[in-house]
Amino acid sequence: MNLEELLRKRRSIRKYTKDEIDTDTLQKILQAGLLAPSSRNKKPCQFYVIQDKSILKSLSMIKPSGAFICDANAAIIVMADSSLSDVWIEDCSIAMSYMQLMATALDVGSCWVQMRKRTNALGKDAEEVVKEIVGAPNTYHLVGILSLGLPGQTLPPHTIDEFDESKIHKI
Repeated sequence: MNLEELLRKRRSIRKYTKDEIDTDTLQKILQAGLLAPSSRNKKPCQFYVIQDKSILKSLSMIKPSGAFICDANAAIIVMADSSLSDVWIEDCSIAMSYMQLMATALDVGSCWVQMRKRTNALGKDAEEVVKEIVGAPNTYHLVGILSLGLPGQTLPPHTIDEFDESKIHKI
């Protein structure tokens, strides 16, 4: 599969089978995150790999739109040590994108669950809830959670016709 096919194939998958992701596949997805570029090569990203079903359930209850996390085989919490970089949000976003693309290339479903600047049903900051769950230090800040699992749904690849080319400005 070439890069264009990969980009078209990548979809947000929120339904997963009960089958487990093998260790080598999960490792390749994590390595993609580690390979992602970062500003001045500071590499502030931190990846918390969650496979414990009780923790996945706790994460799924942080916000209603993330309920499907409990059905995932794994989740990667993406945080950054903000003391290393002032552009940690961008660095983590690139790493999450790389991991999503690798997951797609390996036929693993994934979905980016936005957590930064979100609150739970009680109005508590999602970052604080996640940090309590995983015991992350105060200097770490949350960008999101990447849910992972073998796809329980098939979505068609994107087509270029879906997109509004008026968003492209040539000067």
